[in-house]
Amino acid sequence: MQESHSESYAAAGVDVTAGYRQVELIKPMVKSTYRDGVLGGIGGFGGLFEPRLAGLKRPVFVSGADGVGTKLKIAFLLDKHDTIGIDCVAMCVNDIVCAGAEPLFFLDYIACGKNVPEITAEIVKGVASGCVEAGCALVGGETAEHPGMMPEDEYDLAGFSVGIVDYDNILDPKNVKPGDALLALPSSGLHSNGFSLVRKALAPDKNNVNAYVAELGKTLGEELLTPTRIYVKTVLNLLKTHGKAIHGVSHITGGGIFENAPRCLPDGIHMVIDAKKLAQKPIFDIIAAKGSVPTRDMYNTFNMGVGMILAVDGAKADEILRDLASAGEAAAIVGECVAGETGVTIGS
Repeated sequence: MQESHSESYAAAGVDVTAGYRQVELIKPMVKSTYRDGVLGGIGGFGGLFEPRLAGLKRPVFVSGADGVGTKLKIAFLLDKHDTIGIDCVAMCVNDIVCAGAEPLFFLDYIACGKNVPEITAEIVKGVASGCVEAGCALVGGETAEHPGMMPEDEYDLAGFSVGIVDYDNILDPKNVKPGDALLALPSSGLHSNGFSLVRKALAPDKNNVNAYVAELGKTLGEELLTPTRIYVKTVLNLLKTHGKAIHGVSHITGGGIFENAPRCLPDGIHMVIDAKKLAQKPIFDIIAAKGSVPTRDMYNTFNMGVGMILAVDGAKADEILRDLASAGEAAAIVGECVAGETGVTIGS
């Protein structure tokens, strides 16, 4: 690609050769994510993936797309870019697994004011790490240099993933019923949601993001940049082991517990959650106090310590909980499903 260079385009703010340097830097990272089904490598116009359909009677593709949002502002403040890609992958694959699907492949999209290959490679390093954790392949992506659209030292990051599930194994809300237990998988912290409110409440800047916070046991910046947990292998293992006892799965993202928990419910089923049983982390108390955020708004914005809520057969709940504990997962039964208007009540 040595002959591909435009002095005029470079003068307008776009350096096409930076993209070539970036590709060379990320090739080993991308290759580390490859799984059975990947065809070819990066550099073509599209990522190729041949799904293995043996054993699937009626294969269904499940797709998800999302971004990281204003959590990126914390990465800019800290000049730390190697974990934000994990968040991007997590936001997509955690949605996909709520249908019972196994993520197959992922593509990322990075828009930047100026393409600095070393920084872009750090971003992709996180993406690749997330893909490995989720068991999906990074088969392609796009980096777009947009001078004038954003500052040279900023970027936006989004992603897209596709998974597969047998039709008969799709998690259908109609399977959730009164008496089901609500099982919570803990979050690693804020994950990637509510950061506009986080930034308003805590006013992070170059000084306080590096300040140690005793309640957190780390600096504020370290807490805020903690990557979103990826629950794919945990949920898929539960489905493999306990099958039809897993009735519904909700990924607790933007909109918090109030908005997301009921998304796995059919009409006529209501969730009742005991707030005292949630594994809430200190960061949520800090945000509520410093930002004077009402409790209702906290539960309607943040995950409050819960990354996933599963509706499971009440008779199997203790057995499922034991299996999770054996696998090192600190899950908890936090409530139950009852007959009533579709929604959620969080009691104290």
